[in-house]
Amino acid sequence: MNDSLDRRTFLAAAALGSAGVVAGVNLLGPGAPRTASAATTPPASSAAPNFGLTKFLDPLRIPPVIQAHSRRNAGELTITMTTARTRLHSQLPETTLWTYEGQFPGPTVEVRSGKRLRVAWASELRGTVPLVAVRAPYAVPTPANRPGYRAADGSLPAGVELVEGVAELPPWNVVHLHGALTNAGNDGWAHNGISPGQTQLTEYPNRQAATALWYHDHAMAVTRFNVHSGLAGLYLLRDDEEDRLRLPGGDHEIPLILADRNFDTDPATGALTGRLLFKFQYLPGSGTTAPVTGPFTLVNGGIWPHLDVDARWYRFRALNTANGRFFRLDLVDEAGVVHNDAVRIAGTDAGLLPGPAAVPAGGLTLTPGERADLLIDFSRFPGQRLRLVNTGASIEPDIMEFRVESRRRPDPFRPPARLSASYVRLAEGVNVPAAHDEVFVATTPPGVAGRPHPEMWELKEITDPAEVPARFPEEGVIQLTDPVLGHVRTFRRVASLFDDATTIFIDRGRWVVWNLIQLGGAPHPMHIHLARFQLLTRRKFPDLTAFDTTAAGTSRPLPTPTDGPAIEGHEEGWKDTFNVWAGEWIRVAGRFEEATGEFMYHCHILDHEDEGMMRPFVVHPPEIARFHMHPKSPPGHPMPHHNGH
Repeated sequence: MNDSLDRRTFLAAAALGSAGVVAGVNLLGPGAPRTASAATTPPASSAAPNFGLTKFLDPLRIPPVIQAHSRRNAGELTITMTTARTRLHSQLPETTLWTYEGQFPGPTVEVRSGKRLRVAWASELRGTVPLVAVRAPYAVPTPANRPGYRAADGSLPAGVELVEGVAELPPWNVVHLHGALTNAGNDGWAHNGISPGQTQLTEYPNRQAATALWYHDHAMAVTRFNVHSGLAGLYLLRDDEEDRLRLPGGDHEIPLILADRNFDTDPATGALTGRLLFKFQYLPGSGTTAPVTGPFTLVNGGIWPHLDVDARWYRFRALNTANGRFFRLDLVDEAGVVHNDAVRIAGTDAGLLPGPAAVPAGGLTLTPGERADLLIDFSRFPGQRLRLVNTGASIEPDIMEFRVESRRRPDPFRPPARLSASYVRLAEGVNVPAAHDEVFVATTPPGVAGRPHPEMWELKEITDPAEVPARFPEEGVIQLTDPVLGHVRTFRRVASLFDDATTIFIDRGRWVVWNLIQLGGAPHPMHIHLARFQLLTRRKFPDLTAFDTTAAGTSRPLPTPTDGPAIEGHEEGWKDTFNVWAGEWIRVAGRFEEATGEFMYHCHILDHEDEGMMRPFVVHPPEIARFHMHPKSPPGHPMPHHNGH
């Protein structure tokens, strides 16, 4: 097999949720040709192995709800991390998990917009991390992410090895409320982990619109293991604007917290043991690794569940908590016919859309960290069974089953034409002022300059012609042709490791446009803490051959990017996580007005985050900036502005 093609297929397939060759996956991003399409080739019921677990056997579990501002709680909660054992499927032995309040996923916390909540995150975890981590070679046609990792005699097959040190990892945890507008001291700084017997104290102002946030572990270097062990939960904000819409509620508003997992097996019998298996896939020739995925899809902590539904409209709060799996969601019937016209998207990461949006052709892609507020009309399907499927997965597309009651019910709800009256679409020079800051960040594929993992580079433009290198390529230097300015711009890498000097400083209240440039390899869902953002533009480089992976720089300017596919209706919403496909240059705008301190931004594929694709940035009052000492500045001298100030 061609090595470069195998490497590209391996990386893209793994990122989108399959260890094998993916049928129907859009490897290059929106608008690129597909090998198959959900619109033309509806997914039939999967013939993939179920490894002994009956699909759709167990009912969907609904996480318990904590009303944060009830008379009992009065805006103050203690949520305890505990070790628990539970069955993730009724035919599976119990699995040991790290949990919030003994629940996987954790309880859903409900709050009112504008009402402060204080949470004490207490740790009573015990033992070491409850999973086994191994490295296994990628192989076609047998994927590396099958259950188990040992031979029948208990030995390790060729190329398989335990990941050193993981078995000894103790509880060390810090909670991040993903999407919260809160000061840095409450954001869950990755180094501020606590041990058992200790408590992390946080305060969330909740001064933001109704939306679905989620809380999860964010401890430095071990986020992937801690979240995979069970530390994640939903956090719902309510406000008056949402209340006036009278969207489906109560038993008809249901979280769908998506994840995937793998399990160890008994080497002699091949039976699933229930023990979590964290299996890294790698290419034997190059050592290139891909994000960890598993063959079992979970919803609300249960594998392939079913839900009995009334023949009426429902509201589903979908959240992707997977380590690295992308879900491309389609609603199909028993014959495999797609019925996405029965689905409307009411909101995304950071709030309601201006109006209901249609599911895009080929399904709704939900990358790790992203949320979608979905409305589904089951009144059209009395007595039928429907499946929610991941069209992007060739191993096992099925996610869950909906069983619609036979009789019709009166249902006065109809999706309103207008949802968020407060929504305003951003545009540069209109409500994104010309006097804004620009941040440039590039992601690189694995193998650049021999380094095994993808990297994230902060870039600073070289504006002095005398500082432009005389010859190219030069490591860490990127040239690109700006389609708006019409000339070549030269950038130098100024940081890539988390502990490199901070280069991004933002004045509170300042508008910032983040330029996210993907130079090859797997797509990256980029999450920026603290603010909410809108996608302004999506452009695509015709090719990336100008980027020399051996030299780690461009040999010539990247060609002028062309306009990408039109921004879909649901992509216009307020968000905090944006997927950047291969060869894309996207621009997202947000205003940092709510809080100050040192925050993080990172790829939300947790393997990438832990392997170095995370960096800090600082937001401070503008009056403080002039006194922020710079190595070349005397005391009290104004600090040089960074990244476009």
